[in-house]
Amino acid sequence: MDHENSPAGQEVDLFGQPLSPMRDRRGRKSFKKDKENQAFVSRRAADGWTHEMIAEDMGIDPKTLRKHFSRELSSGRVFMVGEMLDILHRRAREGHVPSVKVLLDRYEDTAPTAPRNRGAVEEDDDDPAQDAPLGKKEQAVLEAQKVPDNYGDIFSRLKGRH
Repeated sequence: MDHENSPAGQEVDLFGQPLSPMRDRRGRKSFKKDKENQAFVSRRAADGWTHEMIAEDMGIDPKTLRKHFSRELSSGRVFMVGEMLDILHRRAREGHVPSVKVLLDRYEDTAPTAPRNRGAVEEDDDDPAQDAPLGKKEQAVLEAQKVPDNYGDIFSRLKGRH
């Protein structure tokens, strides 16, 4: 009885009028960011293009570009160098000899990595910073780092009591 005047299956508003689907949003549609655009911006940023040039090429406002692609704009060169390195490694695994040569040259030019265990490295005696006298705080820090010989003996003494 309460729905006898309303059409079957349609929702109505407070005035009994059938609800119509919402219209499209007014104004300009929001920009959609995708992987292709990210790579596009990274390549141009790595090549040294200005933000205005990239935005003009994409057909968007520079503010929109900075909003959606801030990582690509700041680190575009890093992304591209990493991508080229991935390509070099893939080609080298496939047996492409020039890629292997480029990788070998690249790794020969890099400095060796520092050893992980600093205690195993021999210290230089020529360091002028070690000759300077230590202050009270530095001396206290050094003494706190030294482990006494009888460290842990209290546990063996406690076991003897029981």
